[in-house]
Amino acid sequence: MGNFNFIKTKIKDLYIIEPKVFGDDRGYFMESYNQQDFFEAGLNMIFVQDNESKSKKGVLRGLHFQTKHPQGKLVRVTQGEVWDVAVDLRKNSPTFLQWEGVYLSEKNKRQLYIPEGFAHGFVVISNEAMFNYKCTNFYDPDDDSGLLWNDKEIGINWPLHHLEHLILSTKDQTQKTLSELTNLPFIYKGETNE
Repeated sequence: MGNFNFIKTKIKDLYIIEPKVFGDDRGYFMESYNQQDFFEAGLNMIFVQDNESKSKKGVLRGLHFQTKHPQGKLVRVTQGEVWDVAVDLRKNSPTFLQWEGVYLSEKNKRQLYIPEGFAHGFVVISNEAMFNYKCTNFYDPDDDSGLLWNDKEIGINWPLHHLEHLILSTKDQTQKTLSELTNLPFIYKGETNE
């Protein structure tokens, strides 16, 4: 489909996206996003905000999400390498509470599309990494929420074996566990009166 290979993951609506790269001895050219190609693949989201972060080796950011104004994210790495992870928090999803992890790097040029209703995070594997992402909704600091990165109930198998130590913000060290998040709009566990 156009200049992209859209790879379905085990989780519904979560896609690994590989752009076609055209290179020669001068360097390379690629499209990182093309609305027509994405729409033809059934990914008809509209992006309203672009973000960029730079982090050093061992930095773990996540797991973040918004509840009232959820964001879909198209993420990629333009320098270095990260292991990126998404957790399905959509209570009516057949893959509810399942996670998917993928290496994103400046070399493989892969992207991950994370739909609304997912928690998202990454850990930096290289000496540093530049992380870029497009969002389908604006960031709202009053709507900022998160899930503890190593929640045992989710059981993410982070690739930490080649890192000397992790670096987390105070916020990410103290995020809530899944059992503390059950009252949020799109997260549900247990009985309901709905």
